[in-house]
Amino acid sequence: MLLRFRDLPLPVILMAIAATAMFVPSAHGFATGFDRVGRAFLYSGAGFLLIAAMIAVATAGYRPRDAVRSQLAAVIAAYTLLPPMLAVPFAEAVPDTTFRNAWFEMVSAFTTTGATLYDTAGRLPPTLHLWRAMVGWLGGLFVLVTAAAILAPLNLGGFEVLSPGSVGRGMQGRSAVDRRADVSDRLIHHALVLAPVYGAITLALWVVLLIAGDAPLVALCHAMGTLSTSGISPLAGLPQAQSGFAGEVAVFVCLVFAVTRRSLPGSVRVDRAEPIWRDPEVRLAAAFVTVVPLALFLRHWIGAIESDVPDDLAAAALALWGAVFTVLSFLTTTGYESAGWAAARVWSGIEAPGLLLLGLAMMGGGVATTAGGVRLLRVYALYRHGRRELERVIHPSSVGGGGGTSRRLRGEGAYLAFIAFMLFALSLGAVNLALALTGIGFERALVLSVAALTTTGQLAGIALPQATGALAPEGWSTLGGAAKTILAFAMILGRLETLALLAMLVPAAWRR
Repeated sequence: MLLRFRDLPLPVILMAIAATAMFVPSAHGFATGFDRVGRAFLYSGAGFLLIAAMIAVATAGYRPRDAVRSQLAAVIAAYTLLPPMLAVPFAEAVPDTTFRNAWFEMVSAFTTTGATLYDTAGRLPPTLHLWRAMVGWLGGLFVLVTAAAILAPLNLGGFEVLSPGSVGRGMQGRSAVDRRADVSDRLIHHALVLAPVYGAITLALWVVLLIAGDAPLVALCHAMGTLSTSGISPLAGLPQAQSGFAGEVAVFVCLVFAVTRRSLPGSVRVDRAEPIWRDPEVRLAAAFVTVVPLALFLRHWIGAIESDVPDDLAAAALALWGAVFTVLSFLTTTGYESAGWAAARVWSGIEAPGLLLLGLAMMGGGVATTAGGVRLLRVYALYRHGRRELERVIHPSSVGGGGGTSRRLRGEGAYLAFIAFMLFALSLGAVNLALALTGIGFERALVLSVAALTTTGQLAGIALPQATGALAPEGWSTLGGAAKTILAFAMILGRLETLALLAMLVPAAWRR
């Protein structure tokens, strides 16, 4: 009798999906003449499918005693157990690398960080670039599905700011699927809703980039890297692509899916009666994308900057577009750099403009999206709370108003947002200290820590370049083994969030 797929533990299901995905780069390797790479993925895929089948038979009757803890434990297990499995064919296909480096690469891809230890211009064959992009794309889909099926019903991952109920237990206000179905049914339901939309948008962007002039593999990797916010590219960067300005515009449009969950149909149940432009995350992101590039642009005249960029309309437009694109890219923790960002840096005359991108990546994208960071909704809750406190200083007897949702956002929502922000700050300090113990300087350790915890690996290439030098990919690869291990676990921590880990570990959060 065939086992029901839904009755299997989540790590086993993910293991089977990952093993099946290995046949895609295997076929690509054989088709492009890289037979050794194709064999590595073929044998690994077949072997892991067999192992997954045996584990499925052994665990078919398993029923967890605590559903809440088992859901979070399954997500943690996915980020700790899958990367070593995904690294096996990668290590076999690159004979002059170590398994630790291959594991780091897969952790970076699956957490949608996008940091790489290898020279993307020539060391890796095209098939491995495809595999990196696929792992990042699947990691992005996993983030979306688990956010809708696991984190949202438990009021975690940013949902605690607006949702009623305690952290780790809330089910009020959810759909019937979330309130009544078990975790397997919820995962399958949301996966069937999200995967076609996620795949269709990726396919559409791929076609647009092809029409704009990109090579098929480059266009596919950039499409996957955009939708998953991994920023993975087979080239030295997005400016090296043949699609040029048209490709950047297409990528820019698709970055909106990392700003708010409203933009992706079927992601998480929200109030569709409210127009999308009234979404606080959209408005906050629009404010950043408008104010930061405008400040960089106007500083050219306000600060009387002497630059090598000619003061003509074309140079001004290039600098402004480069700032707008790059700001949105790093706000959504994607990490693609515009071809005009170099002109924007020279135009603004700021010695270390990467610090701006560092702060933007820390704020991050929307809740229940593939972006990382603290999340825009939490930042908005802190802003509303601060604004209300200032109003009370000026008018002590004033009434905040705005209804129950606004009151919760300014009160308990802001309190929980502050807790999440402080946990992020503590995690940043801990990772920075751990890197310092390995001998890394403070500034470089800070950049790498933020890049890992916000899942924005490309930050290391442009943040504080004068102080730290070119960090990516050379800086990542020159790290010692201990530093790579620390940063890999920091990527996992940044993707899972400390608040979710505490919800599983602290008995008061899950005890009935």
